[in-house]
Amino acid sequence: MKDLPDAFHTHLAQTGPTPIALDIAHAEGCHLTARDGKRYLDLVAGLAVNNTGHRHPKVIQAIKEQADRYLHVIPYGEFIQEPQVRYAERLASVLPPQLNCTYFVNSGTEANEAAIKLAKRITGRTRLMACHRSYHGSTHGSLSITGNEEKKYRNRPLLPDVQFITYNDLAEVERIDAHCAAVILEAVQGDSGVRPPTAAWLQALRKRCDETGTMLVFDEVQTGFGRTGKLFAFEHFGVVPDILVLGKALGGGMPIGAFVSSRERMALFTHHPVLGHITTFGGHPVPCAAGLAALEVLLEEDLPENARRMGALFKELLVHPAIREVRGLGLMLAVDLGDADKVQRVVKGCLEQGVLGFWFLSCPEAFRIAPPLTIGEEQVREACAAVLTALG
Repeated sequence: MKDLPDAFHTHLAQTGPTPIALDIAHAEGCHLTARDGKRYLDLVAGLAVNNTGHRHPKVIQAIKEQADRYLHVIPYGEFIQEPQVRYAERLASVLPPQLNCTYFVNSGTEANEAAIKLAKRITGRTRLMACHRSYHGSTHGSLSITGNEEKKYRNRPLLPDVQFITYNDLAEVERIDAHCAAVILEAVQGDSGVRPPTAAWLQALRKRCDETGTMLVFDEVQTGFGRTGKLFAFEHFGVVPDILVLGKALGGGMPIGAFVSSRERMALFTHHPVLGHITTFGGHPVPCAAGLAALEVLLEEDLPENARRMGALFKELLVHPAIREVRGLGLMLAVDLGDADKVQRVVKGCLEQGVLGFWFLSCPEAFRIAPPLTIGEEQVREACAAVLTALG
């Protein structure tokens, strides 16, 4: 057999020409350990997946207990599977009353695809409105509502009848009309370099959608489960969506996605035709068990509040002439250097010091800070010292 790095480059399909290619042997809490024994403080958390940290004991216990009971038994929706039911029930308990019914799928992008389908079923309309600079996933429907032409142009034609508005632009709200099935947006724009909305803009969107009968869809794939300092980012702004899209941290480190709406709206998938959306592995019992355990950890340990406090500490400590701005909410932050080459040097410099960072594909002049929400003050100070050292 080939050694691992050689096999990695030879037999695994690659996503880019220069992968980081760390050979990870173990992960625990806020740290990754490479096969050569070097430890890395993780400021990426699997891109906002490991909100409760790597291998939280309660999440691992839930995975083991469910694996001892059963794995996959039937495609989603036919059998009563306790992990699915209990997780959906618990999500309903922490969401507004009109978001009381969950459909589990495999990923955030599939959840966005299904949310598009549901909005069309509810309204009988075809037009979708999304935002410039948005990112919603890599499948064809999700790419169609992604506002980044560089990601899209090789895959055209995409969905027709999709229009784009500018995030936080009040003047463009009036473009929403009675032809629109849905307005779909990230509760905080992520890949564009962490751009929070204004409450006034979201409230104007909510009002206009109500006036026109348009579904308001929030993509909280990255922002959900405490990342921004609230359990869900929409709680910052006093606006509740008609459909909520979830992924990433939903599974406590396991792969899963979901979309949430009212029971009445979800029922439209059950007829004309039956199986309006169907998935074989969606709601797999092991990720559901892991996700439910992770949600309980988030609440018991008040990790959203820790995200708020540690995010504020990052902003306080990351002061340097080269840093133009540290923006974001909670532990969903972008450090803007205004220069893509400088970002690459800083990320590489941090890696050499044992701190793992990552940039934004759609905003290469900034790098992200999105560690596990369990990160402590000493670790924040260690991370900031590494960044400032890398800046010189």
